[in-house]
Amino acid sequence: MHINRKPGEQAEVDWAGDPAYVIDPDTGEIIEAWLFAGVMTYSQYTYVEAFVNQKQSAWIRAHVNMLEYFGGVPLILVPDNCKTAVTRNGDWYDQKVNAVYHEMAEHYGAAIIPARVRKPKDKPNAEGSIAIISTWITAALRNEQFFSISELNSAIMEKLAAFNAKLFQKKEGSRLQLFLEEEKPLLSPLPATRYELAEWKQATVQFNYHISLDGMLYSVPFEYIKRKVDVRVTDRTIEVFYNQNRIASHRRLYGRKGQYDTILEHMPEDHQKYLEWNGDRFRKWAERIGINTYRTIDAILTSNPVEQQTYRSCMGLLKLADKHSSECLEAACEKALVYTASPSYKSIKNIIAIGDNSGSEREKSKSTENNQYGITRGADYYRR
Repeated sequence: MHINRKPGEQAEVDWAGDPAYVIDPDTGEIIEAWLFAGVMTYSQYTYVEAFVNQKQSAWIRAHVNMLEYFGGVPLILVPDNCKTAVTRNGDWYDQKVNAVYHEMAEHYGAAIIPARVRKPKDKPNAEGSIAIISTWITAALRNEQFFSISELNSAIMEKLAAFNAKLFQKKEGSRLQLFLEEEKPLLSPLPATRYELAEWKQATVQFNYHISLDGMLYSVPFEYIKRKVDVRVTDRTIEVFYNQNRIASHRRLYGRKGQYDTILEHMPEDHQKYLEWNGDRFRKWAERIGINTYRTIDAILTSNPVEQQTYRSCMGLLKLADKHSSECLEAACEKALVYTASPSYKSIKNIIAIGDNSGSEREKSKSTENNQYGITRGADYYRR
């Protein structure tokens, strides 16, 4: 059936069957270079680029370069059934597009409609252009030697410009003329930023609320501990998703393995408080209790060359106010400062403990003094 193609509606994409070749300048090894072809179905305007492999990164980069070459985005992309495009294509009704390829298409606002398995007529323009490319470009370059992919692609671009400018045999004009006049004005504009290739991985949130990726550790909110999350990895960023909702984003780390990137808000509350420990915070806390507590804390903080070594002692001392009372702690600090200008947490704790014990001893002796009888039940008990 003849199908009328609309200008700017779709582009067909595929890998060419016959490779070109590049020579390694160091070893003399002949390396295969695979040709990617993209064709606008209405004008048959064509894009070709060589890559050293047919992996996901090459497939995505080829699309990005193709759309920039076209200067716009068609409504539909029609790929073949390679794994870099389609992960499942059992029949016409049950197709699953590769996640990275789908994300790239969404970035440019294009839809992906894969061709059916072993149905080349679903993308006849790509199939026809590939056949022409094989003779027009690949064969023409067969007798030339190239020592890098960039050299090969420069030669391909020269041949491609001539190919697109060549007049049609059975209709007026050329691919280039038809594209510029009728198709390019109908293409969607390119987005403001170029698509950055991303890789998707899965990770499990560890008990320290971090995920491990390429030897680096990135934090996620602690509520997701032991959960499996999806991770989007680019050259610059790490994004973590749970049930398709982004829960964390980090700048990607490079260099020494084992580095941590931890966001404070991802930590449990008690862990956040631990990180907030510093000398000024302890001094302000002590000042609210009293001047003697402040002087004691200040003495403890300056008792070691490294201030962080004293933080536990400061925390322990200030917690005595919760266990006993602020007045009790202030009195103990005042008493300790009489004997030494540098009291310790242990000395303050002992002063409070001795004070508590002496208080209970006084209560016990007072109770004994008030009791005038050996039998505490009293005379009234025995009158009965």
